[in-house]
Amino acid sequence: MLQPQTDSVPDRRCQILDAALVCFAKRGFHQTSMHDISAEAGISVGLIYRYFENKEAVISAMADRHKKEISEVLQRAKQAPTLLESLEILFTAHCCEEESPVVSAFVVDLYSEASRNPQVADLVRDVLETAMAGVTELISKAPEAQNTTRGLSPIEMAELIFAVARGMLMLDVLRPQEMTATERRERQLQVARRLWSCLFKPEAELAYA
Repeated sequence: MLQPQTDSVPDRRCQILDAALVCFAKRGFHQTSMHDISAEAGISVGLIYRYFENKEAVISAMADRHKKEISEVLQRAKQAPTLLESLEILFTAHCCEEESPVVSAFVVDLYSEASRNPQVADLVRDVLETAMAGVTELISKAPEAQNTTRGLSPIEMAELIFAVARGMLMLDVLRPQEMTATERRERQLQVARRLWSCLFKPEAELAYA
C-alpha cells in the first residue's frame, strides 16, 4: 500500500534555500557546490535537482525570497504610527535573529557576485529597486518629512538611509561575534535615531537640542 505524500514543495524549497544561505555565507557562491548544499540540508543532490535546475537557479530563488522579505518588512514599517518607528523597524528587521551574521554575509557576497555576473546584477538591482521604492514612499507620506528644512527630496533621503543601513550590514560581517542579538538591535536603534534626527528634525530644533 502506498504511503501518503508528506513532502511539501514550499517546505522542501525553504529547506534547500536555508542550507544554501549557510553554504554561500561560509564559502561564497563559486566555492559552494550542489553537494555542499545537499550535505548542509541533509538531503540527496538528486532531490535538490528536483526543485532547482542548477546553482544559478538557487541563487535566483534566494534573491527572490530576499525581495519578498524586504516587501514584508516594508509593509510592517508602513503600519508604524511615526516615521521614526518605521525606520526602527527597517533597521532592526533581522538583527535579533540568530542567523543575522549569516544573512549579512550572504548579502555582501550577493553584491560581490553582482559585480561579476550580469544575471545576478539584474537580480540585485531588482531587489534594490523594491527596497528604495518602499522607503521613498514611506518618507514621501510622512508628516515629519514635510516639516524638515533639509531641502532633500524623499528619494535622496531614502538613498542616505539605505547607504547607512548597508554600512551597518558590512560591520556585522566584519565583527559578527562581538555582539549579542540584543546588543546588535540596540546599536541599530541608536543609529536609526541619530539618522532620523539628522534628516528629519527641523534645523531650529536641532540647534537647541
